[in-house]
Amino acid sequence: MPSVSRKAATALAATASLALLATACTGQSESGATDDPDAKATITFWHGWSAPAEVKAIQENVDRFEKAHPNITVKVVGNINDDKLNQALRAGGSNGPDVVSSFTTSNIGKFCSSGAFLDLKPFIEKSKLDLDKTIPKPMLDYTQFEGTRCALPLLGDAYGLYYNKDAFEKAGIKSPPKTWSEFAEVARKLTVSKGDSYRQLGFMPTYHGYETVVDHYMSQWDHAYFGKDGKSNIAKDPAFAEMFTYQKKLIDDLGGFAKLEKYRNTFGDEWGAKHPFQTGQVAMQLDGEWRLGMAKDAGVDFEIGTAPMPVADDEADEYGKGFLSGTIIGIAPQSEKQNAAWELVKYLTTDTEAVVSFANAIHNVPSTFEALKSPDLKVDPGFKTFLDIAQNAHSNTPPASVNGSTYQTTLQDFGYQYESGKVKDLKAGLKKTAAQIDTDIEQAK
Repeated sequence: MPSVSRKAATALAATASLALLATACTGQSESGATDDPDAKATITFWHGWSAPAEVKAIQENVDRFEKAHPNITVKVVGNINDDKLNQALRAGGSNGPDVVSSFTTSNIGKFCSSGAFLDLKPFIEKSKLDLDKTIPKPMLDYTQFEGTRCALPLLGDAYGLYYNKDAFEKAGIKSPPKTWSEFAEVARKLTVSKGDSYRQLGFMPTYHGYETVVDHYMSQWDHAYFGKDGKSNIAKDPAFAEMFTYQKKLIDDLGGFAKLEKYRNTFGDEWGAKHPFQTGQVAMQLDGEWRLGMAKDAGVDFEIGTAPMPVADDEADEYGKGFLSGTIIGIAPQSEKQNAAWELVKYLTTDTEAVVSFANAIHNVPSTFEALKSPDLKVDPGFKTFLDIAQNAHSNTPPASVNGSTYQTTLQDFGYQYESGKVKDLKAGLKKTAAQIDTDIEQAK
């Protein structure tokens, strides 16, 4: 499961750290490296995990790597967020990291275009890696930008639907909903009012509702954030208006924005035992694969079901897809030991034992085909849902942009305004938001 620091890094607000990358070093070797791959070397690996179990799991993989590569010693530094990482990459010098990782998948466009992460193409070709046969396509997509592959995935996150099976049975609901119209009906059936609040809410639909953000919703509609001309497509692609309209109607049907927000303010912390799904305050929850282990650790007193999130009514044939993201890992361009750094990156991302053991330890989705089907992978029925979502051909993640996740933040901000009723005209609001996105991207180039 992700640590609190991890989720803070993956939040859309992480865009504030991107400014530091504008002056990152862009010099890169044509051959990929100049150090002797067989010489003794000590390299530094920076990662963001901080929980004891996560740190232990990383170290165990590094220990296995050092045993297989006796000429390479790895110094591991944890609890590194993007601010610290960007500052080190900007400063350069021999005291910085050789191998770098980030939880902020949406920043890959900035990492690749600025040269903050080294282009891995020479190393991949030298190692004769066939990535298409090694790693699921959505994970390959979110680790490159405009043809430059500057990262590889180090485990992934898949998002789906958690539901309270006991509440479903009590309400006479036989199975999880597969389309958005079915979902709205189920959410209403599961909602039990109590005065001006709720005894149980079927689903918290607001954009502040723990993972119910714009891009997670949009993953369940066929959509395109940008047109072929590179311009924002959100005002032209009807999927966006459909999603915003659906979400707003769901809010209205479940009691209205004010009532829902008042109830939301009674929720416990997203990462604590008092998460509203775990306490029974909400009967359905959009969340990542880690929630299953967290809910069980919290000692929930009901049976948990998992399923893919529903899809648009006219896209029922794509049911099974979901939103994907994950940790990305690469090489610092200032590293003087790039061949040694590549060996660690390759091991952590493509060695089946390494990927499986790490996935088992921190309850994330493996990021290679071999690991996903490994008999050593610990899989219970609830977790298998997320493995299937990760491999679904229609699963997706927002496209990379030269200014990172700024366009997602802009769209999310519009969502807050629209759901609360501060913006009434959806069509005009999307058009204005698209213009702002285009302006921001042009300024970042």
